[in-house]
Amino acid sequence: MTQAQELLEMQRAAYLIEAELIGSFAIPALQEDLETLQNSDEIFYGYWIDDRLAGAISYKKEGGLLDIYRLVVHPSYFRRGIGKALVSFVEGVEEGRERIIVSTGARNLPAKRLYEGLGFSEIGEREVIPGLWITLFEKVERC
Repeated sequence: MTQAQELLEMQRAAYLIEAELIGSFAIPALQEDLETLQNSDEIFYGYWIDDRLAGAISYKKEGGLLDIYRLVVHPSYFRRGIGKALVSFVEGVEEGRERIIVSTGARNLPAKRLYEGLGFSEIGEREVIPGLWITLFEKVERC
């Protein structure tokens, strides 16, 4: 299995849990196929445990803005600090940022608590497609 296939399978497993939490299976990443994932222009990092992909993060950086596109942890590895470690890792490797933004399903309380615990502030909610609400977070870097 390629790393991209492993990521796609892990992503589906993680987003199925989120879909249950938020009451919507319309999460775009659940519809994503291997080709779309491989053609993404996001920067990806993985978190491996015993040669198994346990988590991943992807983002884009434009100027001083770092936009986290996905943060996924395989359900077998929930609540082990992997999400926190991935966000902290990206913060450490991407210098020159002024602001970090991320979003999650509005009813995904574990993810919302994670981002708040990492110093992100909730900046609002938005309906991305009918019936699918996300909460937006940001972290402004203090100079």
